[in-house]
Amino acid sequence: MDATQSVTPETTQIKTPETTQIKTPETTQIKTPETTQIKTPEAFKIKGNWEAQSKLLKERFSQLTDADLKFEAGKENELLTRVQTKLNKKREEVINIIDKSLAGEKA
Repeated sequence: MDATQSVTPETTQIKTPETTQIKTPETTQIKTPETTQIKTPEAFKIKGNWEAQSKLLKERFSQLTDADLKFEAGKENELLTRVQTKLNKKREEVINIIDKSLAGEKA
């Protein structure tokens, strides 16, 4: 029988007789008696002119603020997390929205 237990607000641990699965916003770790696998999301990099992209995003999504869209090199995942939270969207959806803003398209 599956048992799910919340470890922290951001981490969920799922145990079965054969496996343990630990999920956080950034990684999924799956442990079995024979192996341990860690799956991390693809690295995301800002492409093009972020200032112009962020202006388009703020026009399109009025709930986004300058603080939400603040870009710091090497902290792209923090930016994605802030936008995900504000827009209530998944990581892949936010990346798609940002990529389309680069092309000047509507997502």
